[in-house]
Amino acid sequence: MRSPRSLLAASVLALAALTLSACSAQSSSATGQRVEGGTIVYAHQQEPACVFGGWIEQAYLSYQVLDNLVSLDANHKVVPWLAESWKASSDGLSWTFTLKKGVKFTDGTPLTAAAVAYNFDYWLTGGNSTAKVWLAGYYKSATAVDDTTLQINLSKPYPRLADNLTQGYFGIQSQHALQTRTKEQNCEAPIGSGAFIVKKWNRGQDIVLVRNKDYTSPPANALHTGPAHVDEIDWKFVADPTTRVAALQSGQVNAIYDVPAVQWKTLKSGGFQLDRYVTAGRPQQISFNTQIGPFTDERVRQAFADSLDRKQIVDTIGQGVIPYEGNGSVSQATPGYSTKAAGWYGYDAAKANALLDAAGWTGRTSAGVRTKNGTPLTVVFPYGAGSIINSDGAAILQGIKQQASKVGFDVTLVPVPQSELFAGKYSTPQDHDLSVGYWTAVTAGILYVNWRPSTADDPNYSNSAFYNDPTLEGYILDGNSAADLATQNADYQKAQDYIAEHALSIGVYDRLSTLAVSPSLKGVWQEHAQGGPTFYDAYFVK
Repeated sequence: MRSPRSLLAASVLALAALTLSACSAQSSSATGQRVEGGTIVYAHQQEPACVFGGWIEQAYLSYQVLDNLVSLDANHKVVPWLAESWKASSDGLSWTFTLKKGVKFTDGTPLTAAAVAYNFDYWLTGGNSTAKVWLAGYYKSATAVDDTTLQINLSKPYPRLADNLTQGYFGIQSQHALQTRTKEQNCEAPIGSGAFIVKKWNRGQDIVLVRNKDYTSPPANALHTGPAHVDEIDWKFVADPTTRVAALQSGQVNAIYDVPAVQWKTLKSGGFQLDRYVTAGRPQQISFNTQIGPFTDERVRQAFADSLDRKQIVDTIGQGVIPYEGNGSVSQATPGYSTKAAGWYGYDAAKANALLDAAGWTGRTSAGVRTKNGTPLTVVFPYGAGSIINSDGAAILQGIKQQASKVGFDVTLVPVPQSELFAGKYSTPQDHDLSVGYWTAVTAGILYVNWRPSTADDPNYSNSAFYNDPTLEGYILDGNSAADLATQNADYQKAQDYIAEHALSIGVYDRLSTLAVSPSLKGVWQEHAQGGPTFYDAYFVK
């Protein structure tokens, strides 16, 4: 742990570094006249290992550099990007995408159907683990019919394929770059056809992106065509939220990500643009270890759910900014959301106590912790501190610990640094009882990613409840391949209800993407698949 004094010192040093590099930041006394060029200084809260990859923090970055085949508009409709049009065959086993003509990657090589097909195979053979889990079990092959016609062949129908391809994990890279450059080069500066190009990565500090002056391929839902308005983006990594807010307020940065709830009203009253995107997919959700420990008993899982007034905790910490999420296994922003599942459990301490009594946890320690055969009801709850869970989320988890203690749970919260979390610490049934995390998505098909059975031959590390059930899998698979939207949603709702009924996981709050933007910077918006910042349309005013 670090003392308050050392944290303050670190914040002061970070703020000083921002001051030295923010000479392009604009005054808040803008008149509204557009200025071409300039550098956007943007403070983000986390630094990924690579620009492109399977984590949403990478998707936010790669979205500036790589173009996708398709985009998602504000109405959740798939619209053209690199692909002008697309259609599925009558049996749903073949998709044809027609590409824009004349698009080039920033290394000068042309965008062709063969290059896009190469990307699909690259993802499935280890190039992007998240793209792989979305496509595995459905994707067979990709074929270039001609230079601008791509055919995707599937093993079974996947009607929401185009929707899922709007996510940043499916950005298209230059085939030539993937084949001729080193893995490290493609990690630090992937070559796409996007609006910006990676100029330099100063590890631990920032990434500088420069305008692609030859850009010709914005998505249909962009606000303009042609190259970006600004010259550069200085994408800084500033972990401390207080430092980010202070830098924005003082004009040292033009925009920040992950706005603390406590600062929302202050920034709004200060004239800053505030954007909040409720992420579709899996919310910040607690999963129970169903293989080992006290939560193998469904009654104990239900008791934990009933012991918590989660809404009260979220409303107190979130101050109206962070939405409470019920017991559903997808968030309220997700198509096919089940309100029945969301309302399955509420705060009922008497019921929680009765369930624990029935499960045999009838003893008590002097501290009030329940016991069974002399064993205390202590549960280990690790969480990704500063990566998966931000400062507001950590405060919410503390509230959960306190409330669960009132019925006899002893919750041991374990903050896990990003390096340890991503190395796999606390990822097996033997080392924890509870886990928490989110998965962004644009459809309820995320259920298959999170609940697909895990086998020795085909492990599913995203199944954090370690729960294998063919009935649940069947509901989700039916939804994934159902031809019409109403049937898809009905199947997905069956799966959500099943998960809630058996208390396999419970929601806590919706995962947010939040932005605060200086009045002197206009045209910044959040893309609609994952809520990441979009700077292609941004421009300064004076």
